[in-house]
Amino acid sequence: MDGGAGFLDDAWSTAIPDWEQRIVEGRSLIPDLPLFDAVADKALRIFKRLRVPDLIGTPTYGEVCEEWVFDLVRVIFGSYDPELKKRMLQEFFLLVPKKNGKSAIAAAIIVTAAIMNERPQAELLLIAPTQKIAGIAFKQAKNMIALDEDLVRLFRVQNHQKEITHHVTGAVIMILSADGDVVTGSKGTFILVDETHVLGTKQKAPDIFVELRGGLASRPEGFLLQITTQSKDRPTGQWEKELETARAVRDGKLDFPMLAILYELPTKMAEAEKWRDPKTWGMVNPNLERSVSREYLQREMRKAEEGGPEALALFASQHLNVQIGLGLKSGRWVGADYWAKAERKEIDFEQILATSEVCVVGVDGGGLDDLLGLYVLGRHAETSRWQGWGRAWADRDVLTLRKQIAPELEALEAAGELILVDNIEEEANPEIVEICARIRDAGLFPSQDGIGMDPEGVGSIIDDLVAEGFAIDDIRAISQGYKLNAAIKTAPVKLKNGSMVHSGQRLMTWCVGNAKTEARGNAVIVTKAQSGSAKIDPLMAMFNAVMLMSWNPVPSDDGRINDYFAALEAAT
Repeated sequence: MDGGAGFLDDAWSTAIPDWEQRIVEGRSLIPDLPLFDAVADKALRIFKRLRVPDLIGTPTYGEVCEEWVFDLVRVIFGSYDPELKKRMLQEFFLLVPKKNGKSAIAAAIIVTAAIMNERPQAELLLIAPTQKIAGIAFKQAKNMIALDEDLVRLFRVQNHQKEITHHVTGAVIMILSADGDVVTGSKGTFILVDETHVLGTKQKAPDIFVELRGGLASRPEGFLLQITTQSKDRPTGQWEKELETARAVRDGKLDFPMLAILYELPTKMAEAEKWRDPKTWGMVNPNLERSVSREYLQREMRKAEEGGPEALALFASQHLNVQIGLGLKSGRWVGADYWAKAERKEIDFEQILATSEVCVVGVDGGGLDDLLGLYVLGRHAETSRWQGWGRAWADRDVLTLRKQIAPELEALEAAGELILVDNIEEEANPEIVEICARIRDAGLFPSQDGIGMDPEGVGSIIDDLVAEGFAIDDIRAISQGYKLNAAIKTAPVKLKNGSMVHSGQRLMTWCVGNAKTEARGNAVIVTKAQSGSAKIDPLMAMFNAVMLMSWNPVPSDDGRINDYFAALEAAT
Protein backbone atom coordinates (compact mmCIF):
# COMPACT_ATOMS: atom_id res chain seq x y z
CA MET A 1 0.00 0.00 0.00
CA ASP A 2 1.09 3.59 -0.49
CA GLY A 3 1.34 5.57 2.77
CA GLY A 4 -0.05 9.05 3.22
CA ALA A 5 0.77 12.15 5.20
CA GLY A 6 -2.21 11.72 7.53
CA PHE A 7 -1.42 8.33 9.03
CA LEU A 8 -1.37 7.86 12.83
CA ASP A 9 1.95 7.57 14.63
CA ASP A 10 0.78 4.23 16.03
CA ALA A 11 0.88 2.87 12.52
CA TRP A 12 4.65 3.23 12.62
CA SER A 13 5.13 1.27 15.83
CA THR A 14 7.97 -1.20 15.30
CA ALA A 15 7.32 -3.32 18.39
CA ILE A 16 7.29 -7.05 17.63
CA PRO A 17 5.95 -8.65 20.84
CA ASP A 18 5.63 -12.00 19.08
CA TRP A 19 9.21 -11.99 17.80
CA GLU A 20 10.08 -15.26 19.55
CA GLN A 21 7.31 -17.11 17.76
CA ARG A 22 8.23 -15.43 14.47
CA ILE A 23 11.87 -16.44 14.66
CA VAL A 24 11.03 -20.04 15.58
CA GLU A 25 8.61 -20.24 12.65
CA GLY A 26 11.02 -18.52 10.25
CA ARG A 27 8.69 -15.57 9.61
CA SER A 28 9.72 -11.97 8.93
CA LEU A 29 10.95 -9.89 11.87
CA ILE A 30 9.69 -6.70 10.22
CA PRO A 31 6.19 -5.60 11.27
CA ASP A 32 3.54 -4.46 8.80
CA LEU A 33 4.21 -0.75 8.23
CA PRO A 34 2.54 1.84 5.95
CA LEU A 35 5.56 2.21 3.71
CA PHE A 36 5.70 4.70 0.87
CA ASP A 37 5.71 2.08 -1.83
CA ALA A 38 6.89 4.27 -4.70
CA VAL A 39 10.07 5.17 -2.79
CA ALA A 40 10.55 1.64 -1.44
CA ASP A 41 10.17 0.04 -4.86
CA LYS A 42 12.56 2.49 -6.53
CA ALA A 43 15.25 1.86 -3.91
CA LEU A 44 14.80 -1.89 -4.21
CA ARG A 45 15.17 -1.73 -8.01
CA ILE A 46 18.44 0.19 -7.61
CA PHE A 47 19.71 -2.19 -4.92
CA LYS A 48 18.84 -5.30 -6.93
CA ARG A 49 20.59 -3.93 -10.02
CA LEU A 50 23.93 -3.43 -8.23
CA ARG A 51 26.50 -6.14 -8.83
CA VAL A 52 28.46 -8.08 -6.21
CA PRO A 53 32.08 -7.54 -7.29
CA ASP A 54 33.69 -10.34 -5.30
CA LEU A 55 31.48 -13.24 -6.43
CA ILE A 56 32.19 -15.36 -9.49
CA GLY A 57 30.33 -13.92 -12.46
CA THR A 58 29.57 -10.69 -10.56
CA PRO A 59 25.85 -11.48 -10.15
CA THR A 60 23.43 -8.78 -9.08
CA TYR A 61 22.23 -8.37 -5.52
CA GLY A 62 18.80 -9.22 -6.84
CA GLU A 63 20.11 -12.62 -7.92
CA VAL A 64 22.01 -13.56 -4.76
CA CYS A 65 20.11 -12.03 -1.83
CA GLU A 66 17.35 -13.64 0.20
CA GLU A 67 13.95 -12.05 0.71
CA TRP A 68 14.86 -10.74 4.18
CA VAL A 69 17.46 -8.43 2.60
CA PHE A 70 14.91 -7.02 0.17
CA ASP A 71 12.48 -6.46 3.05
CA LEU A 72 15.21 -4.57 4.91
CA VAL A 73 15.96 -2.34 1.90
CA ARG A 74 12.26 -1.61 1.36
CA VAL A 75 11.64 -0.60 4.96
CA ILE A 76 14.76 1.59 5.21
CA PHE A 77 13.96 3.61 2.11
CA GLY A 78 10.20 3.15 2.14
CA SER A 79 9.88 4.91 5.50
CA TYR A 80 10.69 8.21 3.76
CA ASP A 81 7.75 10.54 3.09
CA PRO A 82 8.62 12.30 -0.21
CA GLU A 83 6.07 15.06 0.41
CA LEU A 84 7.12 15.95 3.95
CA LYS A 85 10.78 15.24 3.15
CA LYS A 86 10.87 13.32 6.40
CA ARG A 87 11.79 9.75 7.31
CA MET A 88 9.26 8.20 9.67
CA LEU A 89 11.88 5.78 11.03
CA GLN A 90 15.33 7.30 11.40
CA GLU A 91 17.15 4.40 13.02
CA PHE A 92 17.59 0.77 12.06
CA PHE A 93 19.41 -1.92 14.00
CA LEU A 94 20.27 -5.29 12.45
CA LEU A 95 21.88 -8.02 14.56
CA VAL A 96 22.92 -10.89 12.31
CA PRO A 97 25.70 -13.51 12.63
CA LYS A 98 28.90 -13.60 10.62
CA LYS A 99 28.85 -15.00 7.08
CA ASN A 100 25.38 -13.63 6.35
CA GLY A 101 26.59 -11.05 3.83
CA LYS A 102 26.56 -8.22 6.34
CA SER A 103 29.43 -6.12 4.95
CA ALA A 104 28.39 -6.63 1.33
CA ILE A 105 24.85 -5.54 2.16
CA ALA A 106 26.18 -2.47 3.98
CA ALA A 107 28.19 -1.31 0.97
CA ALA A 108 25.23 -1.76 -1.38
CA ILE A 109 22.85 0.12 0.93
CA ILE A 110 25.18 3.13 1.23
CA VAL A 111 25.55 3.28 -2.57
CA THR A 112 21.77 3.02 -2.95
CA ALA A 113 21.37 5.85 -0.44
CA ALA A 114 23.77 8.03 -2.44
CA ILE A 115 21.67 7.47 -5.58
CA MET A 116 18.37 8.11 -3.78
CA ASN A 117 19.65 11.16 -1.89
CA GLU A 118 18.11 14.57 -2.67
CA ARG A 119 20.21 16.79 -0.38
CA PRO A 120 23.07 18.76 -2.01
CA GLN A 121 26.49 18.13 -0.50
CA ALA A 122 25.14 15.34 1.72
CA GLU A 123 27.62 13.22 3.66
CA LEU A 124 27.12 9.46 3.68
CA LEU A 125 29.23 7.72 6.30
CA LEU A 126 30.10 4.03 6.31
CA ILE A 127 31.98 3.37 9.55
CA ALA A 128 33.88 0.08 9.52
CA PRO A 129 35.37 -1.55 12.65
CA THR A 130 39.02 -1.42 11.52
CA GLN A 131 41.22 0.23 8.92
CA LYS A 132 41.51 -3.07 7.09
CA ILE A 133 37.75 -3.61 6.89
CA ALA A 134 37.26 0.03 5.91
CA GLY A 135 39.55 -0.65 2.97
CA ILE A 136 37.56 -3.74 2.03
CA ALA A 137 34.27 -1.80 2.25
CA PHE A 138 35.65 0.97 0.03
CA LYS A 139 36.89 -1.58 -2.49
CA GLN A 140 33.47 -3.22 -2.50
CA ALA A 141 31.68 0.08 -3.12
CA LYS A 142 34.01 1.38 -5.83
CA ASN A 143 34.05 -1.94 -7.72
CA MET A 144 30.28 -2.07 -7.48
CA ILE A 145 30.23 1.28 -9.28
CA ALA A 146 32.86 0.20 -11.80
CA LEU A 147 30.65 -2.70 -12.93
CA ASP A 148 27.83 -0.35 -14.03
CA GLU A 149 28.46 2.13 -16.86
CA ASP A 150 25.69 4.46 -15.67
CA LEU A 151 27.18 4.58 -12.17
CA VAL A 152 30.67 5.21 -13.55
CA ARG A 153 29.31 8.40 -15.16
CA LEU A 154 27.38 9.31 -12.00
CA PHE A 155 30.19 8.98 -9.42
CA ARG A 156 33.80 10.08 -9.05
CA VAL A 157 35.99 7.72 -6.99
CA GLN A 158 38.83 9.20 -4.92
CA ASN A 159 40.99 6.27 -3.90
CA HIS A 160 43.46 8.07 -1.65
CA GLN A 161 40.68 9.52 0.53
CA LYS A 162 38.34 6.51 0.39
CA GLU A 163 35.61 8.82 -0.88
CA ILE A 164 33.05 8.55 -3.67
CA THR A 165 31.36 11.74 -4.91
CA HIS A 166 28.04 12.05 -6.72
CA HIS A 167 28.56 14.38 -9.74
CA VAL A 168 25.05 15.86 -9.66
CA THR A 169 24.27 16.40 -5.96
CA GLY A 170 27.85 16.64 -4.69
CA ALA A 171 27.00 14.06 -2.04
CA VAL A 172 30.04 12.19 -0.74
CA ILE A 173 30.31 8.60 0.48
CA MET A 174 33.04 8.48 3.12
CA ILE A 175 34.44 5.14 4.27
CA LEU A 176 35.72 5.68 7.81
CA SER A 177 37.32 3.46 10.41
CA ALA A 178 36.42 3.01 14.06
CA ASP A 179 40.18 2.84 14.67
CA GLY A 180 40.51 6.54 14.04
CA ASP A 181 38.80 9.78 15.06
CA VAL A 182 35.84 8.82 12.93
CA VAL A 183 33.15 11.45 13.06
CA THR A 184 34.54 14.59 14.66
CA GLY A 185 32.72 17.51 13.09
CA SER A 186 30.86 15.33 10.59
CA LYS A 187 27.40 16.21 9.26
CA GLY A 188 26.23 12.76 8.29
CA THR A 189 22.88 12.47 6.55
CA PHE A 190 23.03 8.73 5.96
CA ILE A 191 25.12 6.79 8.47
CA LEU A 192 25.89 3.10 8.41
CA VAL A 193 27.84 1.57 11.30
CA ASP A 194 29.32 -1.84 10.48
CA GLU A 195 29.97 -3.90 13.65
CA THR A 196 28.62 -1.61 16.35
CA HIS A 197 30.05 -3.92 18.99
CA VAL A 198 33.54 -2.69 18.01
CA LEU A 199 32.83 1.04 17.87
CA GLY A 200 30.51 0.83 20.88
CA THR A 201 33.21 -0.39 23.28
CA LYS A 202 35.57 2.51 22.61
CA GLN A 203 35.86 5.15 25.31
CA LYS A 204 34.69 7.94 22.99
CA ALA A 205 31.72 5.91 21.74
CA PRO A 206 29.05 7.76 23.78
CA ASP A 207 30.23 11.09 22.36
CA ILE A 208 30.44 9.66 18.85
CA PHE A 209 26.86 8.39 18.93
CA VAL A 210 25.63 11.70 20.35
CA GLU A 211 27.27 13.47 17.42
CA LEU A 212 25.94 11.00 14.87
CA ARG A 213 22.39 11.35 16.15
CA GLY A 214 22.76 15.10 16.57
CA GLY A 215 23.45 15.47 12.86
CA LEU A 216 20.16 13.73 12.03
CA ALA A 217 18.19 16.32 14.00
CA SER A 218 18.62 18.85 11.18
CA ARG A 219 18.38 16.20 8.46
CA PRO A 220 14.93 14.61 8.88
CA GLU A 221 15.37 12.59 5.69
CA GLY A 222 18.50 10.88 7.03
CA PHE A 223 18.96 7.56 8.80
CA LEU A 224 21.34 5.71 11.11
CA LEU A 225 21.70 2.02 10.29
CA GLN A 226 23.68 -0.30 12.55
CA ILE A 227 24.59 -3.75 11.20
CA THR A 228 26.46 -5.91 13.68
CA THR A 229 27.16 -9.35 15.07
CA GLN A 230 27.23 -10.15 18.76
CA SER A 231 30.37 -9.18 20.66
CA LYS A 232 33.05 -11.70 21.54
CA ASP A 233 32.76 -10.73 25.21
CA ARG A 234 29.84 -9.69 27.38
CA PRO A 235 28.29 -6.47 26.00
CA THR A 236 29.58 -3.35 27.70
CA GLY A 237 29.80 0.40 27.28
CA GLN A 238 27.88 2.12 24.49
CA TRP A 239 27.51 -1.20 22.68
CA GLU A 240 25.50 -2.57 25.59
CA LYS A 241 23.29 0.55 25.59
CA GLU A 242 22.63 0.30 21.84
CA LEU A 243 21.80 -3.40 22.10
CA GLU A 244 19.49 -2.96 25.08
CA THR A 245 17.73 -0.03 23.38
CA ALA A 246 17.13 -2.17 20.28
CA ARG A 247 15.72 -4.99 22.39
CA ALA A 248 13.48 -2.61 24.33
CA VAL A 249 12.06 -1.20 21.07
CA ARG A 250 11.52 -4.68 19.64
CA ASP A 251 9.80 -5.86 22.83
CA GLY A 252 7.51 -2.82 22.96
CA LYS A 253 9.05 -1.45 26.16
CA LEU A 254 10.38 1.70 24.48
CA ASP A 255 8.54 3.91 22.00
CA PHE A 256 11.28 5.10 19.65
CA PRO A 257 11.46 5.62 15.85
CA MET A 258 13.75 2.65 15.33
CA LEU A 259 13.28 -0.70 13.64
CA ALA A 260 15.23 -3.40 15.49
CA ILE A 261 15.78 -6.69 13.67
CA LEU A 262 17.64 -9.09 15.92
CA TYR A 263 18.39 -12.60 14.76
CA GLU A 264 18.87 -14.19 18.16
CA LEU A 265 17.30 -17.18 19.89
CA PRO A 266 14.65 -16.63 22.55
CA THR A 267 16.26 -16.32 25.98
CA LYS A 268 14.99 -19.66 27.27
CA MET A 269 16.31 -21.48 24.22
CA ALA A 270 19.69 -19.78 24.55
CA GLU A 271 19.94 -20.58 28.26
CA ALA A 272 19.03 -24.21 27.55
CA GLU A 273 21.83 -24.23 24.94
CA LYS A 274 19.43 -25.08 22.13
CA TRP A 275 21.93 -23.32 19.87
CA ARG A 276 23.94 -26.55 19.93
CA ASP A 277 21.21 -28.16 17.84
CA PRO A 278 21.82 -27.56 14.10
CA LYS A 279 18.05 -27.45 13.63
CA THR A 280 18.00 -24.03 15.31
CA TRP A 281 20.76 -22.49 13.20
CA GLY A 282 18.43 -21.38 10.42
CA MET A 283 16.44 -19.30 12.91
CA VAL A 284 19.35 -16.91 13.44
CA ASN A 285 21.20 -17.34 10.13
CA PRO A 286 18.80 -15.93 7.50
CA ASN A 287 21.35 -16.65 4.76
CA LEU A 288 21.78 -20.31 5.71
CA GLU A 289 22.69 -22.40 2.64
CA ARG A 290 23.24 -19.19 0.70
CA SER A 291 26.36 -17.39 1.99
CA VAL A 292 26.90 -19.78 4.92
CA SER A 293 26.31 -23.52 4.88
CA ARG A 294 25.15 -25.84 7.64
CA GLU A 295 28.14 -28.04 6.88
CA TYR A 296 30.52 -25.11 7.48
CA LEU A 297 28.87 -24.29 10.81
CA GLN A 298 29.01 -27.94 11.91
CA ARG A 299 32.69 -28.06 11.06
CA GLU A 300 33.39 -24.83 12.97
CA MET A 301 31.42 -26.06 15.97
CA ARG A 302 33.39 -29.32 16.12
CA LYS A 303 36.63 -27.35 16.06
CA ALA A 304 35.31 -25.07 18.82
CA GLU A 305 34.29 -28.02 21.00
CA GLU A 306 37.80 -29.39 20.71
CA GLY A 307 39.19 -25.97 21.64
CA GLY A 308 37.32 -25.85 24.95
CA PRO A 309 34.63 -23.63 26.51
CA GLU A 310 36.27 -20.36 25.40
CA ALA A 311 36.38 -21.42 21.75
CA LEU A 312 32.81 -22.71 21.93
CA ALA A 313 31.58 -19.46 23.46
CA LEU A 314 33.31 -17.54 20.66
CA PHE A 315 31.70 -19.74 18.02
CA ALA A 316 28.26 -19.33 19.58
CA SER A 317 28.55 -15.54 19.82
CA GLN A 318 29.84 -14.97 16.29
CA HIS A 319 27.90 -17.55 14.30
CA LEU A 320 24.71 -17.92 16.34
CA ASN A 321 24.43 -14.51 18.07
CA VAL A 322 24.50 -16.05 21.55
CA GLN A 323 25.28 -13.33 24.06
CA ILE A 324 28.19 -14.21 26.31
CA GLY A 325 27.35 -13.81 29.98
CA LEU A 326 30.97 -13.87 31.04
CA GLY A 327 33.95 -12.65 29.04
CA LEU A 328 35.42 -16.14 28.77
CA LYS A 329 39.05 -15.95 27.76
CA SER A 330 41.99 -18.29 27.47
CA GLY A 331 43.17 -19.58 30.82
CA ARG A 332 39.94 -18.55 32.56
CA TRP A 333 39.24 -19.36 36.19
CA VAL A 334 37.17 -22.55 36.16
CA GLY A 335 34.63 -21.01 38.54
CA ALA A 336 33.48 -18.84 35.62
CA ASP A 337 31.71 -21.89 34.18
CA TYR A 338 29.42 -22.11 37.23
CA TRP A 339 29.12 -18.48 38.22
CA ALA A 340 25.85 -17.72 36.43
CA LYS A 341 24.23 -20.88 37.81
CA ALA A 342 24.95 -19.76 41.39
CA GLU A 343 23.26 -16.37 41.00
CA ARG A 344 20.44 -15.54 43.44
CA LYS A 345 18.92 -12.12 42.80
CA GLU A 346 17.36 -11.90 46.27
CA ILE A 347 20.76 -11.81 47.97
CA ASP A 348 22.16 -8.48 49.09
CA PHE A 349 24.08 -7.18 52.10
CA GLU A 350 20.97 -6.75 54.24
CA GLN A 351 19.71 -10.23 53.43
CA ILE A 352 23.08 -11.74 54.33
CA LEU A 353 23.01 -9.95 57.70
CA ALA A 354 19.47 -11.09 58.40
CA THR A 355 19.92 -14.78 57.55
CA SER A 356 23.53 -15.67 58.36
CA GLU A 357 24.89 -17.27 61.52
CA VAL A 358 28.42 -16.02 60.83
CA CYS A 359 30.03 -13.62 58.35
CA VAL A 360 33.55 -12.92 57.17
CA VAL A 361 34.92 -10.10 55.01
CA GLY A 362 37.64 -10.16 52.38
CA VAL A 363 39.46 -7.01 51.27
CA ASP A 364 41.88 -6.47 48.39
CA GLY A 365 43.44 -3.10 47.62
CA GLY A 366 45.63 -1.59 44.97
CA GLY A 367 47.00 1.61 43.48
CA LEU A 368 45.37 4.56 41.75
CA ASP A 369 44.71 2.47 38.63
CA ASP A 370 43.22 -0.46 40.57
CA LEU A 371 39.98 -1.17 42.39
CA LEU A 372 39.66 -1.52 46.15
CA GLY A 373 37.49 -4.60 46.55
CA LEU A 374 35.44 -5.85 49.50
CA TYR A 375 33.48 -9.09 49.71
CA VAL A 376 31.09 -10.20 52.44
CA LEU A 377 30.55 -13.96 52.77
CA GLY A 378 27.90 -15.25 55.15
CA ARG A 379 27.00 -18.80 56.21
CA HIS A 380 23.23 -19.24 56.18
CA ALA A 381 21.85 -20.05 59.64
CA GLU A 382 19.57 -22.83 58.39
CA THR A 383 21.13 -24.25 55.24
CA SER A 384 24.84 -23.50 55.98
CA ARG A 385 25.06 -22.33 52.37
CA TRP A 386 27.65 -19.63 51.73
CA GLN A 387 26.15 -16.42 50.33
CA GLY A 388 28.19 -13.51 49.00
CA TRP A 389 27.96 -9.84 48.07
CA GLY A 390 30.68 -7.41 46.96
CA ARG A 391 31.47 -3.76 46.52
CA ALA A 392 34.39 -1.79 45.09
CA TRP A 393 35.88 1.67 45.19
CA ALA A 394 38.32 3.37 42.84
CA ASP A 395 40.09 6.67 42.52
CA ARG A 396 38.40 8.70 39.80
CA ASP A 397 41.74 8.94 37.97
CA VAL A 398 41.32 5.28 36.95
CA LEU A 399 39.04 6.49 34.15
CA THR A 400 41.98 8.19 32.46
CA LEU A 401 44.65 5.73 33.59
CA ARG A 402 42.68 2.76 32.28
CA LYS A 403 40.77 4.23 29.31
CA GLN A 404 40.17 0.80 27.80
CA ILE A 405 37.86 -0.26 30.63
CA ALA A 406 36.45 3.20 31.46
CA PRO A 407 33.02 2.48 29.87
CA GLU A 408 32.58 -0.61 32.05
CA LEU A 409 33.69 1.24 35.18
CA GLU A 410 31.17 3.98 34.47
CA ALA A 411 28.45 1.35 34.01
CA LEU A 412 29.40 -0.23 37.35
CA GLU A 413 29.22 3.18 38.98
CA ALA A 414 25.74 3.71 37.53
CA ALA A 415 24.71 0.33 38.97
CA GLY A 416 25.86 1.45 42.42
CA GLU A 417 28.39 -1.36 42.70
CA LEU A 418 31.54 0.72 42.15
CA ILE A 419 32.06 4.02 43.95
CA LEU A 420 34.43 6.49 42.30
CA VAL A 421 36.12 8.78 44.82
CA ASP A 422 38.66 11.58 44.85
CA ASN A 423 40.51 10.24 47.88
CA ILE A 424 40.49 6.51 48.65
CA GLU A 425 41.63 6.79 52.26
CA GLU A 426 39.22 9.57 53.17
CA GLU A 427 36.15 8.31 51.27
CA ALA A 428 36.44 4.53 50.81
CA ASN A 429 38.01 3.51 54.12
CA PRO A 430 35.13 4.86 56.25
CA GLU A 431 32.61 2.88 54.18
CA ILE A 432 34.62 -0.32 54.59
CA VAL A 433 34.83 0.28 58.34
CA GLU A 434 31.07 0.95 58.49
CA ILE A 435 30.26 -2.35 56.72
CA CYS A 436 32.54 -4.27 59.06
CA ALA A 437 31.09 -2.48 62.11
CA ARG A 438 27.56 -3.43 61.10
CA ILE A 439 28.56 -7.09 60.87
CA ARG A 440 30.29 -6.88 64.25
CA ASP A 441 27.35 -5.12 65.89
CA ALA A 442 25.05 -7.83 64.56
CA GLY A 443 27.15 -10.40 66.41
CA LEU A 444 28.11 -12.20 63.21
CA PHE A 445 31.90 -11.95 63.19
CA PRO A 446 33.87 -14.90 64.57
CA SER A 447 35.90 -14.29 67.72
CA GLN A 448 38.97 -13.76 65.54
CA ASP A 449 40.01 -13.75 61.88
CA GLY A 450 36.79 -12.16 60.65
CA ILE A 451 38.48 -9.83 58.16
CA GLY A 452 40.96 -11.21 55.64
CA MET A 453 43.26 -8.95 53.63
CA ASP A 454 46.01 -9.01 51.11
CA PRO A 455 48.70 -7.51 53.37
CA GLU A 456 49.94 -5.19 50.62
CA GLY A 457 48.60 -1.63 50.55
CA VAL A 458 45.99 -1.90 53.31
CA GLY A 459 47.79 -0.21 56.21
CA SER A 460 45.42 2.75 56.38
CA ILE A 461 42.38 0.45 56.40
CA ILE A 462 43.80 -1.49 59.34
CA ASP A 463 44.46 1.76 61.19
CA ASP A 464 40.85 2.88 60.66
CA LEU A 465 39.48 -0.50 61.77
CA VAL A 466 41.55 -0.39 64.97
CA ALA A 467 40.34 3.16 65.60
CA GLU A 468 36.77 1.82 65.33
CA GLY A 469 37.47 -0.72 68.10
CA PHE A 470 38.52 -3.78 66.10
CA ALA A 471 41.35 -5.83 67.57
CA ILE A 472 44.36 -6.95 65.59
CA ASP A 473 43.15 -10.53 66.15
CA ASP A 474 40.05 -9.66 64.11
CA ILE A 475 42.21 -9.04 61.04
CA ARG A 476 44.05 -11.81 59.25
CA ALA A 477 46.72 -11.34 56.58
CA ILE A 478 45.88 -13.72 53.72
CA SER A 479 48.94 -14.84 51.82
CA GLN A 480 48.54 -14.48 48.08
CA GLY A 481 49.97 -16.38 45.12
CA TYR A 482 50.08 -20.15 45.40
CA LYS A 483 48.98 -19.97 49.07
CA LEU A 484 45.55 -18.83 47.87
CA ASN A 485 45.22 -22.04 45.86
CA ALA A 486 42.77 -23.61 48.31
CA ALA A 487 40.24 -20.79 47.85
CA ILE A 488 40.71 -20.70 44.07
CA LYS A 489 39.88 -24.42 43.90
CA THR A 490 37.25 -24.54 46.66
CA ALA A 491 34.97 -21.84 45.25
CA PRO A 492 34.26 -23.56 41.88
CA VAL A 493 33.31 -26.81 43.64
CA LYS A 494 30.86 -25.02 45.91
CA LEU A 495 29.49 -22.88 43.08
CA LYS A 496 28.80 -26.01 41.04
CA ASN A 497 27.10 -28.00 43.81
CA GLY A 498 25.04 -25.03 45.02
CA SER A 499 26.59 -24.69 48.46
CA MET A 500 27.90 -21.23 47.53
CA VAL A 501 25.67 -18.59 45.95
CA HIS A 502 25.99 -14.89 45.22
CA SER A 503 23.96 -11.78 44.43
CA GLY A 504 24.58 -11.78 40.68
CA GLN A 505 26.23 -8.36 40.68
CA ARG A 506 27.57 -7.02 37.42
CA LEU A 507 30.75 -6.05 39.27
CA MET A 508 31.56 -9.61 40.29
CA THR A 509 30.45 -11.11 36.97
CA TRP A 510 32.85 -8.76 35.19
CA CYS A 511 35.74 -9.63 37.51
CA VAL A 512 35.08 -13.36 37.22
CA GLY A 513 35.13 -13.04 33.44
CA ASN A 514 38.40 -11.12 33.61
CA ALA A 515 40.21 -13.67 35.78
CA LYS A 516 43.03 -15.65 34.21
CA THR A 517 44.86 -18.51 35.87
CA GLU A 518 48.39 -19.78 35.78
CA ALA A 519 49.75 -23.17 36.85
CA ARG A 520 52.44 -22.82 39.53
CA GLY A 521 53.73 -26.29 40.46
CA ASN A 522 50.75 -28.19 41.85
CA ALA A 523 48.86 -24.96 42.49
CA VAL A 524 46.63 -22.80 40.33
CA ILE A 525 46.93 -19.07 40.89
CA VAL A 526 44.90 -16.09 39.76
CA THR A 527 47.07 -13.01 39.44
CA LYS A 528 46.62 -9.41 38.40
CA ALA A 529 49.63 -9.75 36.13
CA GLN A 530 47.94 -12.59 34.23
CA SER A 531 44.68 -10.69 33.90
CA GLY A 532 46.27 -7.62 32.35
CA SER A 533 44.45 -4.28 32.39
CA ALA A 534 41.10 -5.90 33.28
CA LYS A 535 40.27 -5.76 36.97
CA ILE A 536 39.85 -8.67 39.38
CA ASP A 537 40.36 -7.00 42.80
CA PRO A 538 36.83 -7.74 44.12
CA LEU A 539 37.29 -11.37 43.06
CA MET A 540 40.57 -11.51 44.99
CA ALA A 541 38.67 -10.08 47.97
CA MET A 542 36.19 -12.95 47.53
CA PHE A 543 39.01 -15.49 47.58
CA ASN A 544 40.26 -13.94 50.84
CA ALA A 545 36.78 -14.36 52.32
CA VAL A 546 36.56 -17.95 51.04
CA MET A 547 39.81 -18.74 52.85
CA LEU A 548 38.39 -17.45 56.13
CA MET A 549 35.06 -19.25 55.72
CA SER A 550 36.77 -22.52 54.79
CA TRP A 551 38.24 -22.57 58.30
CA ASN A 552 34.68 -23.13 59.60
CA PRO A 553 34.48 -20.04 61.83
CA VAL A 554 32.20 -19.93 64.88
CA PRO A 555 30.32 -16.68 65.60
CA SER A 556 31.48 -14.81 68.67
CA ASP A 557 27.98 -14.85 70.18
CA ASP A 558 27.01 -18.40 69.09
CA GLY A 559 25.13 -17.08 66.10
CA ARG A 560 22.49 -15.01 67.89
CA ILE A 561 21.50 -11.96 65.84
CA ASN A 562 21.24 -8.84 67.92
CA ASP A 563 18.03 -7.23 69.03
CA TYR A 564 18.18 -4.68 66.24
CA PHE A 565 17.65 -7.32 63.55
CA ALA A 566 15.02 -9.11 65.58
CA ALA A 567 13.11 -5.84 65.85
CA LEU A 568 13.65 -5.13 62.15
CA GLU A 569 12.23 -8.55 61.22
CA ALA A 570 9.21 -8.05 63.50
CA ALA A 571 8.52 -4.66 61.97
CA THR A 572 8.57 -5.99 58.41
